[in-house]
Amino acid sequence: MGFSALRVINDDRVAADSGFDTHGHRDMEIISYVLEGEIAHKDSAVNVATLPPGEFQLMSTGSGIRHSEFDPSQTKEVHFLQIWI
Repeated sequence: MGFSALRVINDDRVAADSGFDTHGHRDMEIISYVLEGEIAHKDSAVNVATLPPGEFQLMSTGSGIRHSEFDPSQTKEVHFLQIWI
């Protein structure tokens, strides 16, 4: 698992109208970068955002943040990278 401070690089493809249920991570800085499609983000700190291609998001999870990701499109999959440090 990981290399130095880098823990994970997920190359995710999420089908249209599906995603990841609400979940948490312990003591991670998480960077999400959208390559194709859009990803909708929602978290327990009441942040809600939809990220288009070329956008990134940084989230600190050490404070008990729980979050979910979802592909809001009815027709196109989303392709994004998620990097855990």
